[in-house]
Amino acid sequence: MKGIEEGTLLWSPSNSWKENANITTYMKWLKQHQSLDFHDYASLWKWSVNHVESFWESIWKYFDIQSVSTYDEVLTTHQMPGAKWFTNSKINYTEHVFRNYERDKTAIIHQSEDRKLTTVTWSELYNDTVAVQQKLLELGVQKGDRVVAYAPNIYESTVCFLATASLGAIWSSASPDFGTQSVIDRFKQIEPKVMITVDGYRYNGKVFDRTDVIENIQSELPTLQATITIPYLNGNADFSNLKNPVSWFEAIADKKDERLTYEHVEFNEPLWILFSSGTTGKPKPIVQSQGGILLEHLKALTFHVDLDQDDRFFWYTTTGWMMWNFLVGGLLTGSTIILYDGSPAYKDKNMLWRLAEETKMTVLGTSASYITSCMKDNLEPGQNFDLSNLKCIASTGSPLPPEGFQWCYDHVKNDLWIASVSGGTDVCTAFILGMPTLPVYAGELQCRGLGAKIESFTEAGEPEIESVGELVLTEPFPSMPIYFWGDTDGTRLRDSYFDMFSGIWRHGDYLKITDRQTCVIYGRSDATINRGGVRIGTSEIYRAVDHIPEVADSLIVDIPDGKGNSFVPLFVVMKDGHTLDEAIKKQIKQQIRTQCSPRHAPTDIYAVNGLPKTLNGKKLEIPVKKILQGKPLDKVVNTGSLSNPETLDYFVEFAEKMQTANAK
Repeated sequence: MKGIEEGTLLWSPSNSWKENANITTYMKWLKQHQSLDFHDYASLWKWSVNHVESFWESIWKYFDIQSVSTYDEVLTTHQMPGAKWFTNSKINYTEHVFRNYERDKTAIIHQSEDRKLTTVTWSELYNDTVAVQQKLLELGVQKGDRVVAYAPNIYESTVCFLATASLGAIWSSASPDFGTQSVIDRFKQIEPKVMITVDGYRYNGKVFDRTDVIENIQSELPTLQATITIPYLNGNADFSNLKNPVSWFEAIADKKDERLTYEHVEFNEPLWILFSSGTTGKPKPIVQSQGGILLEHLKALTFHVDLDQDDRFFWYTTTGWMMWNFLVGGLLTGSTIILYDGSPAYKDKNMLWRLAEETKMTVLGTSASYITSCMKDNLEPGQNFDLSNLKCIASTGSPLPPEGFQWCYDHVKNDLWIASVSGGTDVCTAFILGMPTLPVYAGELQCRGLGAKIESFTEAGEPEIESVGELVLTEPFPSMPIYFWGDTDGTRLRDSYFDMFSGIWRHGDYLKITDRQTCVIYGRSDATINRGGVRIGTSEIYRAVDHIPEVADSLIVDIPDGKGNSFVPLFVVMKDGHTLDEAIKKQIKQQIRTQCSPRHAPTDIYAVNGLPKTLNGKKLEIPVKKILQGKPLDKVVNTGSLSNPETLDYFVEFAEKMQTANAK
């Protein structure tokens, strides 16, 4: 695709878009109820981050948060870590999901590679949640107990989460494509009482039986007392070797005329435990609060994703990625959420676009890599599918290049809101998000999120505009981790986020804030390419390489030699039918010289069969860099966290050849 300049205006919302946006309703409410008059998003955001207590209290009131006790303080301190929100209030997440549901309206649409498209009403979702809640109570689950799921993005997983949260118990999930040790490394840390599991899963038409894996996992979980089993692959699956197995059908069979009961917990008590990717060492068990997630997801999904009861909200995700938790949060807005388990290219590469047509999807959430792959494969979803209901494409996981934005307008729909967003598992949301009342510029994220005081810092800790720096958060934020499980003195938490700037959250991304207040993410700040003192984000290199049609994917690292120079290899995966020759190498280097700078051209280019990626699809830049620096494989990467650990063999061998050559 022909290059497009970053910052090119691609779309502006009509007056109708602006008037009907949820953010407009909120701004009118602020004017009516709090005498606060904001004429644009920039002034609203500025107020929200300079008066965080007033802003988050307005969110509490606007969404009519239900608490069995009145809060004492909105925020105890502005120091981080250590801030506590809405102290003494007691709430329940699941109660807010079901408080205003319409019985016969569709709550969930779900499909998998071997399950046909199915709709579930709010009434059915409620009744199944009641039944599972009663079964969990029978199994002895109480407030604070951990319930874990080794299950895919299917209806049953959502029901089990809602039932768990209703009891004030703590949820955690892993996708069944996670390997044995990867799951043990996660679940063993948090000592679960009950496990939900399937017998296996299908991906791209292939069957993956996990019964032996599950038995091995359970043998390492001494606190486990019972298992709720879902025969996903085989209706006659044998779960007899698991701990106290209870079938899903038994769990939901006894649907008495009972109502959900809610265990109200302190605002700052746990809702779930998410895990970092665990590419180095054991994954970090990130604990987030019932109240913090409730407020942040209501804010982000209502204002920044613009969801309401008429929307049909989809994100392509697994239960092992925070986007699953974010997707389920769509239920808080009353919208219909769409679940899909399987390959996005199952049967053909138009799978998700077909799903969008069949479900009348209004918001399609995906990864930047999916959009760029559609672009490279010359798909034409706008021509081949009825996408008249689609209003927004949201993208995350890595920076969406300007060409990806342009492709959506040229090949999906010309009147479309593109929301490229950036955040992380650490907060289970995005810091930088979309906004339906703002224009869309190629390669840029529309705005910093309400209540999130995001800045770009120099190494000296000074904020800057129109310059690339460290993404930091300088005020507390409700969905920040309340702690890491087992991190009794908080050392691991502080080392993870507060090691560079005292009392300020450093997220680990390179960020530029433009003079229009839009944002550009340039990749991880610890994976930048530094040539002659000039740094560049890896995303800029990848964008340049994406222009070479023969290249399917790429990864670049910078290996300093300790003498002021560095070795910068670029690894590329070639498309089927193409090989890396000198002509293509020349094209790649020229593209990088032209689009980035001559000094950032790679030292050399190497063809590989695959790039190591996490189970969530993120490239392993830092571990590859450390391997090439000669560090032992087992010290720099947890292979159980990878979708394709076999690809590391190439880099280990490459490192050995480098060491041999350097020794001569």
